[in-house]
Amino acid sequence: MERTIAQKIFDEHIIDEPFPGTYVLRLDAVFCHEITTPIAINDLVTRGKDRAFDPSKIKAVIDHVSPAKDSQSALQGKILRDWARRHNIKDFFDIGRNGVCHALFPEQGFVRPGMVIIMGDSHTCTYGAFGAFGAGVGTTDLEVGILKGVCAFQRPRTYRVIVNGTLPAGVFAKDLILHIISRIGVNGATNMVIEFIGPCIKSLSMESRMTLCNMAIEAGATCGICEPDEETVRYLWPLIQHEYGSPETALKQFRHLASDPGAAYEQNLEVDTSLLEPLVTVGYKPDTVKTVREMEGTPVDQVYIGSCTNGRIEDLRIVAQVLRGNKVHERVRAIVVPATPQIFRQALDEGIIATCIDAGCCVTNPTCGACLGMSNGVLAEGEVCVATTNRNFYGRMGKGGMVHLASPATAAATALAGCITNSPLYTGGRS
Repeated sequence: MERTIAQKIFDEHIIDEPFPGTYVLRLDAVFCHEITTPIAINDLVTRGKDRAFDPSKIKAVIDHVSPAKDSQSALQGKILRDWARRHNIKDFFDIGRNGVCHALFPEQGFVRPGMVIIMGDSHTCTYGAFGAFGAGVGTTDLEVGILKGVCAFQRPRTYRVIVNGTLPAGVFAKDLILHIISRIGVNGATNMVIEFIGPCIKSLSMESRMTLCNMAIEAGATCGICEPDEETVRYLWPLIQHEYGSPETALKQFRHLASDPGAAYEQNLEVDTSLLEPLVTVGYKPDTVKTVREMEGTPVDQVYIGSCTNGRIEDLRIVAQVLRGNKVHERVRAIVVPATPQIFRQALDEGIIATCIDAGCCVTNPTCGACLGMSNGVLAEGEVCVATTNRNFYGRMGKGGMVHLASPATAAATALAGCITNSPLYTGGRS
């Protein structure tokens, strides 16, 4: 039988089929953070099941409110911290060593092709960029994962998105995924895996692929996924070289995951990148988008650059290109958040942090913070923000605030102009 990437991963992890079409999978890793995991921890303690199936396969971080902003967030961190110590969980990233989970864990080498990973966070779908199956789960599934190292899923159906061509200058992965979501709809891929393939995907960096897969959930998908290839091996090589004799050996092992030519797909979508231009969301749904050109001149109060979607070094380099030698508009608060300490250090070494500060940006420590309206840049009622984050739901970054999602280039250009505008990196087809 011809199979997709997701089906191959499932078949390698099935340990039981309690109901027709529902499979219990062996987990390679369970990831945890301080917002959702303490609920699971407390319930396990109450039930007398305060155990961890394999501490080496559990990775935990404090990232959503970092450092704590009040007594409640401090308690959340304490519960996770005490639990990690109690169970000898070595890969626990506390304040000072922590970063945004979906940037930090891949950076640490915890995500590999073919893995099955769960986390109590919807954007766990990010890990599909590596050819892994990553899914956000609820409290009950998280508890079972921590306790038993298993999770139940239905056999995956796959929505194939074929992306042809290459991205035009000044158009980025964020623009591409906003375009794809606008065509699929916020519920169009519900209970499916979105498989991104085609020449454009092959040309993208791992950082850009993570941006795509990160937002697959915004089309309703359980996971976004890319076929592991040479670029995957290049990114992972410093982390896996002790396991393989050569990059070629690693690539050969990973290639078996590629979807078979005759694999069946639930739906197919083709995208021609030659027609793409920078996009921005409008309203309170990520599938409602307009071109930046159409939104040109819309005033903003804040620009937020960071998150698990666009807080990586590739994103910050783009931001620095736009900001260098310029000043943030006097009416705009521009907040830049490198996603991990390693990214912060690299941005510091490359002069990116200095460029941001010289332009008038506030640069903060790694945290999810304002993305979900918890700290480090919450909006007041009636305020407008252009953000490189992944959700523009009503109240997402603060009650009564409006969030327009955009690429790092558009966000940086908007910070300078004081209103939504295209970046100088976009030539609109002009040479």
